[in-house]
Order: sequence, then structure tokens, then C-alpha cells
Amino acid sequence: MSQMNIIQAINDALKLEMRRNPDVVVLGEDVGKFGGVFRATAGLYDEFGDTRVIDTPLAEAGIIGASIGMAMYGLRPVPEIQFADFIYPAFDQIINELAKLRYRSGGEWTCPVTIRTPYGGGIRGGHYHSQSPEALFAHIPGLKVVIPSSPYDAKGLLLSSIRDDDPVLFMEPKRVYRAARGEVPEGEDYTIPLSSAKIIREGRHCTVLSYGAMIHTCLEAVPLCESDGYDVELIDLRTLVPWDRDTVMSSVRKTGRCVVVVEAPRTASFAGELIAEIQENCFLSLESPIGRVTGYDTPFPHTLEHLYLPDAERIRQTVTNTMTY
Repeated sequence: MSQMNIIQAINDALKLEMRRNPDVVVLGEDVGKFGGVFRATAGLYDEFGDTRVIDTPLAEAGIIGASIGMAMYGLRPVPEIQFADFIYPAFDQIINELAKLRYRSGGEWTCPVTIRTPYGGGIRGGHYHSQSPEALFAHIPGLKVVIPSSPYDAKGLLLSSIRDDDPVLFMEPKRVYRAARGEVPEGEDYTIPLSSAKIIREGRHCTVLSYGAMIHTCLEAVPLCESDGYDVELIDLRTLVPWDRDTVMSSVRKTGRCVVVVEAPRTASFAGELIAEIQENCFLSLESPIGRVTGYDTPFPHTLEHLYLPDAERIRQTVTNTMTY
């Protein structure tokens, strides 16, 4: 085992899979000689060359369009969109072509494209480098959405995504790219199923659901909740589409209470989908309304991002409100 951060774990996964499968190619802005703006693809160009690690123009629609063509002819492209905020020029290619190809061909074609993109706030990037648009893509049938929170999970989930025959949007929480560290088997092959949530911490009183960088904020809130006398169960969804309903429902039926934490804007966030499903399936087990802690319905701010992002105290207060209802 080696101590790695998320960037190093992603890099290790890409190297392993490119060595294992010659059909895997990486493409995107600055992913080649420069190694990517966050250095996630560092060293790939030197090892695999410019036919498998391809620097592209600043043209997101072209990056995804080319990836779709590559996948249809047998390759497994892993395009990088430099920031999730830049993905919108490729929205038509992702929604109307990539996500629908298997369905429109009656299952004759697959389109194994894994789009990597860093998302979320916390790096003082302002409103063009800090968005959390995961709910837009979770709404689209045919597209899987994966969000790791730790180095170990990042590697295992990325390997599963690349090997999946369906398209995957692999969203990386850039705020904890280097802050989150953990043991990862360097150079070793392992996968994590895309539909499996992870119970980070077992508890008796309240289920807290989250994913990505917010998992680390929830962990900061755990001792605060404990000091108030509340034993929370923390679950990392890891995959939004498909999400692990069995693990979540079992936890909520046990605790009778639930709080959902996301950093995306409140209206139409993925938190709403989770709450609706839990209410439909666990209504008779619930002891109080489901709470949610989210960002605000504004563009992501620059100077006030510390107020926009959910923090441990907001989570603590919501857990308290849920417990004392």
C-alpha cells in the first residue's frame, strides 16, 4: 500500500488501465506534455505517446464528439474536461448522442466513454470554476454519474468506469484533490462496483447522506453532533446513477431520520431526488422530516465562497433540527 492523494490515485488508475488495454486513450486540453492543469495525467504522454495521449484544442464539443466516434469504432476514450464549468459546450453531444447511442441502436452499439472532470468549490475559483452540475447529468437516462471522495475509491471507481460499456461522467472533487490522502495499492488492479454506497461511519440516531468533497465536511460535523448526544450514520453514495438504494433505505429504516448534504444549489439538486425516494420507501420509518444542507440558489460567489459552501456547523444544526422535531 502507498499513501496517495486523489490526483495520484487517478493517475495510477489511468496508467494501469492504459498498460492493460491498448484501446484506452486519453484526450483533452493540456493532458499531454503538460500533464493536465491539475497534473492528473502527468507522465502518460512520455509512456504512451501522442497517439494515445492527445492534446486537443479548447473545444469541448469537439473533444466529446471525437470521443464518441472513437468509442463506436472500438476504443475506450477517457476525455478530460478541464473544469466541470466548461462542459456546457459539449452538453448536446453528451445528452443527445453519447447517452442515447445504445438505446437508439437497439443495443447493437455501445459507447464506452468515461468523461473525467473536476467539479465543485473551495479553491477560490469564482463562479466559472466552482460549479456542481451533477444533477443536470443525473437526470439523463443512459448516462452514469460517479463521484469519489477518497483516493482508494477514486482509483477503484475509475477503473470500473473505464471498463463499463455505458458512458460515465466521472466527477472529481477538486477541493480535496490533494487534501484527501489514504492508502492505495499502487499499480494493483481492483474495482469498486458503480452502484455501491459506502458506510463511512455506523450510527444509531440519524443517517447523513453525501458524496464528493462534502463527505469530508460531514466528517468534521460528526464530533459536533456527538457532543450534542447524536450518533450519526454517514454514507458516501459514491455513485449517483445508479445509486445504492438498498444501503440507503436500510440505514434510514434503522435510524428513522435523515439529512442530505450537497454543495450544489438547493433547487433541483440531487438532494431532492434522494429525499423523494426515501420518503416514498421509508415513510412509515421516518420520525421527522428529512433535512437537507445545500449551497444557495445563486451563482457561485468568489469572495463569499466560505459562506456559500455547507460547513460543519450548518450540518450540525440541521441534524439537531431533525433530531428534535
